Amino acid sequence: MSMAKDYTMEKQPACSTKSLSNYFQEDHPDPAKWDDCVHCGMCLEACPTYLETGQEQHSPRGRVHLIHAVAEGEIKMDQSFSDAVFTCLDCRACVTACPADVEVGGLIEEARGQIRRAEPLTGWKKAFSTTVLEKLFPHTNRLNKIGGLLRFYQSSGLQSLTRKSGAMNLMPDHLSGMEAVMPNVGHPVQEKYKNMPVIPAKGDEVKGRVAFMTGCIMDVMFSDVNDSTIDVLTHNGSEVVIPKNQTCCGALHVHAGDRDSGRKLAKQNIEAFSDSDTIVINSAGCGCALQEYPELFKDEPAWKEKAEEFSEKIQDISKYLYDTGYEKPQTEMKTKITYHDACHLAHGQGVREEPRQILRDIPGVEVVEMPNADTCCGSAGVYNLTNPDMANAVLDRKMENIPEDLEMISMGNPGCMLQMAMGVQKYGRSERIVHTIQLLDWAYKKQKEEQRQLQTSGKG
Repeated sequence: MSMAKDYTMEKQPACSTKSLSNYFQEDHPDPAKWDDCVHCGMCLEACPTYLETGQEQHSPRGRVHLIHAVAEGEIKMDQSFSDAVFTCLDCRACVTACPADVEVGGLIEEARGQIRRAEPLTGWKKAFSTTVLEKLFPHTNRLNKIGGLLRFYQSSGLQSLTRKSGAMNLMPDHLSGMEAVMPNVGHPVQEKYKNMPVIPAKGDEVKGRVAFMTGCIMDVMFSDVNDSTIDVLTHNGSEVVIPKNQTCCGALHVHAGDRDSGRKLAKQNIEAFSDSDTIVINSAGCGCALQEYPELFKDEPAWKEKAEEFSEKIQDISKYLYDTGYEKPQTEMKTKITYHDACHLAHGQGVREEPRQILRDIPGVEVVEMPNADTCCGSAGVYNLTNPDMANAVLDRKMENIPEDLEMISMGNPGCMLQMAMGVQKYGRSERIVHTIQLLDWAYKKQKEEQRQLQTSGKG
C-alpha cells in the first residue's frame, strides 16, 4: 500500500465564520493528540470504514489530519469534514493499532462537539436527538414506561399480529431487523430492588460491597443480563448497592457531539456514586464512557478531579470477577461458543482475557476463537440507526469471521448483542446471543439445582 500523503483534502481559504477563532475554542480538540500522529498508516487495516471505502478521509490518519487542518483554519468546517468525522464508528481499533498511542477516539468526539456547536441538528435528526437523547434516555421513569409498553406488545399477542400482518415490511430494513431480534423485555432491576438499600451477599463470607451501574437501555431491554449480574455478584460474596439517582452514562450524547448533555449526566452520576468505592458495570460502551469522564471536564478543574476519582472506580463485571476471584462452577454446561470482543471493552478498556477465562472455567463449554474477534460489528451506539448502510457492511464483514457449528456467541455489550443477533438472522444462522455473565449465572443455577436434587433424593 502506498504511503503517499494522498489523504489531504484540497486546501481552501480559511473561512472567517468557521475558523479556529470562532469554533475551536471551548472544549476544543486537544492539539497534543494530533501532534503524536506521524501518519504512518498502521491504523488503516484496523479501520472498518477505511476497509469498506478505501478513502483516506474515512481512515484514522485522514480524520486526524482533517481535524488538525480545520483547527488551524486551513480548510473549512464543511459537510465533507462533518461526513468524515461522523462516519467514524469510534470503535477505537485504530488506538490499539497505533504505535504512537494517538487518542483518535477522543479527537473524534471533541471534533463532533465543535461541529454540533457550529451546525446544530435540524429536521428529523433534531427530532430524534431531542426525543430520544434528551427526553428519554436520561429519565429512568420514562424508560421504564417504554419498557412496560414493550412488554405489553410482546405478551399481548400484538407483536405476533404485527409480524403476521406484514406491517413490519413498511419500516426501514434496519428498524424491522431490530424488531425481529428484540429480546423478551423483563422488569428493570431498579424497580425490583427499589426497596432494598443493600442486596445481601449469599453464603457466609462477605467479600465487600459494590455499586452497580444498571445502565438505561441495558435495564430496559436486557434486564435479564442485569439480573444475572446481580446474582453472580452476590453468589461470589459481594453485597450490591443500586444508587437511585444514577442516570444514563451519556455515551450516546457525547458520540453525537452533545458534550454539554454528556457533562450534565456525568455530574449526576459522579454525585450518585460518591459514596461508592467500586462501581461494576456490564455494558462495554457505558463502562468506557464512564472511565473517560475526565475528558469532559478539561476546563473545569474541580469537576475533573472528581471525574478522575470516579473513573478509577469503574470496573467491567468480567474484570471485577477476574481480579477478585470467583467460584468456578462444577456443573457442566455442554455448549460450543465463540467470543466477540466489544470494541469499547477490548480497545476502550483493554479487557480481553478476563471474559474468555470466565467462559473457559465453565465445565463443558468449548470456546472456539473467532478470527478478528476484536473487529467492530457495526452497532457503535446508535450508528446502525444513523448510518445503516455502513453498519450493515461492517456487520457483513464481521459475520464472515463467525466459526461454523456453534451454539452460542458471547459478548459484553447490549448494542453488540442486538447487532449480532441481526447478523445471525440475516445469514440464516442459529446461534444464541448471550452476555458472558449470563452463561456463568446459568452454570451456578444449574449447579444449585443439581445439589438440591441430590439433597432431595438423599432424604428420600
